[in-house]
Amino acid sequence: MRSICLTLPTNRHCPDTVTALGEEAAYAADHFDIDVHLLVLDSCPPADRAAHAAALRHLPAHPRITAHHLDEAAQRDFLTRVTTRSGSAKPELLLDLMLPDGLSYGACTNRAFLIAAALGCESVHRRDSDSRYQRVDGRTVFPVHHELLSLGERAADAAAGVTEPVALDDDLRERRVAMVGSSFVGELSVDIAQIRDADPAVYHDVVSLWAPEDWSAEQKRALVEESFTGAGTEPFTADRSLLTVVDPMRVDMCNIAFHGPTVSERVPLPPARDTIGSDYFLIHLVHDARLPGVLHNRNIVNYYTGERRTGPGFLAYQTRFAKFLLSMLYFHHVYDRMAEAGDALLDEHGRVRPAAVAALARESTALDTAENVRRLDALDTAYRRLGGRYTEFADLLAARRARLLDEARGDMADFALLTEAWESMVTAARATPVAPTAGQPR
Repeated sequence: MRSICLTLPTNRHCPDTVTALGEEAAYAADHFDIDVHLLVLDSCPPADRAAHAAALRHLPAHPRITAHHLDEAAQRDFLTRVTTRSGSAKPELLLDLMLPDGLSYGACTNRAFLIAAALGCESVHRRDSDSRYQRVDGRTVFPVHHELLSLGERAADAAAGVTEPVALDDDLRERRVAMVGSSFVGELSVDIAQIRDADPAVYHDVVSLWAPEDWSAEQKRALVEESFTGAGTEPFTADRSLLTVVDPMRVDMCNIAFHGPTVSERVPLPPARDTIGSDYFLIHLVHDARLPGVLHNRNIVNYYTGERRTGPGFLAYQTRFAKFLLSMLYFHHVYDRMAEAGDALLDEHGRVRPAAVAALARESTALDTAENVRRLDALDTAYRRLGGRYTEFADLLAARRARLLDEARGDMADFALLTEAWESMVTAARATPVAPTAGQPR
């Protein structure tokens, strides 16, 4: 019987989400011949962790569901043993990239990938703490339904489980379904709606900065209209699913599953600190390598938590958004090269080649930063036009300008290094208990 890892990384109070995740795990175990490892990676303060632990304790017992609740101390213990066992010459650096002192969207999911490997799981199914499931006709609409119908199957076999005509070239039908995903409905995925409401022209100027600099004005307008909107606001009424090479703009990391042997055990996510969007890399990789995926419509409901709009929370979130824009200089270069490489990104078994990805990431670090200097200039102008606390943020950006430019480049160098070490870390994780056994060195 295969095992899957249904995971929730969180740094905020969300016992209701933990309870809902338990319900999704039960749905998966009741409807599919699998074991479920329900993994909560908890970076919260003690009181919030206790609330999450209580929510897990109150889940109904199920013979094929095992819950794992790891605080950062337990995660660090596991990762220390993995990085040591990996044989890397730089285990301390790898540990820092896996569990940095600061928020990292990529790193928290990378930890789930390694723990899933340690637990013998074939796939990782990720949800977010600031989202919830839709309901229709009294039932909850769980994304795991579509994920387990096809993930890891030969595309030719998975075709029977989708509702729409297959949109996949014949030469791809022997490849494994590497990713199954959907998007969200509700609020924008990036908390910048207040900019749009205050000044649509400034919103356009800011959001268009994540496009390649050489795009036309028309292309940038189209991107701005589509960006961060997910699946809009239309509620779920009936299942639709499509076997295809999935457009990265159609899926979101709050509603995603990856096949480990094909993708997530081969290449990690960029571990950039304080950078939104850094965890979306594998979605692009799956697309550019022409790996089959399933796009479905069991969209999750996205909502905002209040701390993003407090004084410190506002400045922190806007910094993450600015760093996202700066990261695009490097990511666009890598995405373009991956699209050119296509099938060359895969080995003879149809799995992603880590060395190919690492080489492109390292190549990008030699790019001229003049484009990012212009991005910072444009951001400064835009935020000062908004006034108020946006001017305060513009002052913060100006004071950190050189540091932010260096961090954006350094983040890609870190990603290249981690990708080069990833296979050995996954191998080490498979031989490492998540919790140390009695008598084992910690």
